[in-house]
Amino acid sequence: MAAYTRSMICLISMIERHAFLTTRSCVTVESKRYVRGLRRKPVRVLFPENETGKVVKVPQIQSDEPKIQRETRGRIISAGTQHHEERNSVRTRTDEQSATKHAFTVTKNEVDGLRYERASPGDKRLARLVSVARSRTFRDHQGKILLEGRRLICDALDAGAKPQTVFFSTVDRLRELPLDKLRRATLVKVKFEDIKLWSDVVAPQGVIAIFSRPDPARLNFASKGHSVPLSLICDNIRDPGNLGTMLRCAAAAGCHNALLTKGCVDVWEPKVLRAAMGAHFRLPIYPSLDWDDVENHLPKPVTVHVADRSREVEVNVSPEPSKAGDYGWVSSRPNRKNMEYEDSDSDSEHEGLSLPRVDTKLYYDSWAQSPTALVIGGETNGLSLEAVQLAEKTDGHRLFIPVVPDVDSLNSAMAASILLFEGRKQLLKLLQTSGKKRQCKAERQFP
Repeated sequence: MAAYTRSMICLISMIERHAFLTTRSCVTVESKRYVRGLRRKPVRVLFPENETGKVVKVPQIQSDEPKIQRETRGRIISAGTQHHEERNSVRTRTDEQSATKHAFTVTKNEVDGLRYERASPGDKRLARLVSVARSRTFRDHQGKILLEGRRLICDALDAGAKPQTVFFSTVDRLRELPLDKLRRATLVKVKFEDIKLWSDVVAPQGVIAIFSRPDPARLNFASKGHSVPLSLICDNIRDPGNLGTMLRCAAAAGCHNALLTKGCVDVWEPKVLRAAMGAHFRLPIYPSLDWDDVENHLPKPVTVHVADRSREVEVNVSPEPSKAGDYGWVSSRPNRKNMEYEDSDSDSEHEGLSLPRVDTKLYYDSWAQSPTALVIGGETNGLSLEAVQLAEKTDGHRLFIPVVPDVDSLNSAMAASILLFEGRKQLLKLLQTSGKKRQCKAERQFP
């Protein structure tokens, strides 16, 4: 009997030792129990004096091994269930907070039903795309152009250009654009300091857009219905400001198109875009053309006139030079195709080329009496020899803008504006006269 009692006491001690394990601050503390087993029914279990703890009363044991195991298992299961419920509760609250935060973010990143992104601190898309759009090589390779400012972007969207990415500083700046035309573009909200860092203008407007380089044949030019049969040919214009101003004047004068020969500055350069003030999307522009391609873009028949930048007032005398180099308004070198190098004696080779015979005429005399093209040469090299040959071929003239003595000639942009508006006036007068004649003829036929 005594042996049975000792075995029961040892069993109870092992069970109680595993049951009363507590976790405090991620450290497991084992609460030791010392059982007094002189009787079958122990009275109570006490902690040692050197260990802190509460007195725990042990329930009475009656045939008692199964009952103790059940109670111990019940305590462990109840504790685990309570801990699992607490974890589920915390997880549910976290999920609810995350869903609420996500819903708030989606609502905050929408404007009039249009979703946009917020650039993270390390986002380099703006810097990368602006760098690409500023390089002519990358523009030609990737077919992207950069437009800055509300007016220029709106002009491009109205003409049917396709936006790829739009960077804006505030939602109000984005609302200034036609949002219905930005459905397929990526909208990114960035800091105004980032736009100011990459902007070329003095006072940035807080909006920069990257467009696919448009094909002039696919754009919708709203001002095409007001055009006159007048074309502008830019011959070796190197200055971006001058080229942009000339294109702006051509759009304002209602030109049919603008043709740019090889050697002109890139028409999609940001400085040209700003100087043109949206002219790229108001008239067809064909860049980087050979002279054979220039003739293919002109109507037939057409008369080609060239702008003479001579400073002389007297134009009644018709000079007859023996070689092209005698005049500063025309280059003595023809525009060779696929020229990889120049010989050292190339100047002497072309020095004896004879200048095509082209009569002179004052700009306000009648010279635009049929479909007309006007060639404006660069200020550095002047007109190319091919331009003068084309004028001779089509019975064109050298047009003078007389200035007072000792005054330098007008720059190419100013000369282009004067001649284009004079050509528009003459063509409109011709159209009105021909319209009246047709009306009178119709009235005579049908009295």
